[in-house]
Amino acid sequence: MTSKLMTDHQQLIQAIEQADSSESLIAAVRTLADVRSEAGIPKLIAVLGYNNPGAALAAVTGLIQMGATAVPRLLELLDGYNYGARAYAIRALAAIADPRALEVLLNAAKSDFAPSVRRAASKGLGNLHWHQLEPSQIRIAQETAFQTLVEICQDPDWSIRYAAVVGLQTMANQTHFLDQILAHFQQMSQTETDLAVRARVQLAINS
Repeated sequence: MTSKLMTDHQQLIQAIEQADSSESLIAAVRTLADVRSEAGIPKLIAVLGYNNPGAALAAVTGLIQMGATAVPRLLELLDGYNYGARAYAIRALAAIADPRALEVLLNAAKSDFAPSVRRAASKGLGNLHWHQLEPSQIRIAQETAFQTLVEICQDPDWSIRYAAVVGLQTMANQTHFLDQILAHFQQMSQTETDLAVRARVQLAINS
């Protein structure tokens, strides 16, 4: 049975490698993703770097459906050169919300050169499943994420500030930092110059 499963997975992976059109590639990726096989994770991660947004989105969906099982390989195979692939991988990690991705999300949010990566990481920082950490680690991890997002709220790029606000709002609903986050939002509502970001801050305050 195991041998047959391996053969089936190899065939699904081969179908991706041999796809001769954008449509057939997307279909092959979706088929592999639907199997939710651990053996297919490296190929789904590889697809993130293909020049095919439809296939990459299908791979992201498949990786998210795999959940925690996909996290170690996503962290191991994170693309340091292709920022598009890295952005998709960060989106998957953010959606899975496994706290094992904390350090990667922190570094990406603070210092990645690609705005798309920083936005995805900033949103993901506020959405982690903190309860999966050891009790002694939770407060420190949350404090680090909170301080990082507050710092990012000063970024010159309005879209990254916007993402940090989203991350903080999500964090406010899941942690003991509600008062600090509300105080920060009140300050931002007075100092933020971009209309879209200021409106998003006000929405967070009113929620």
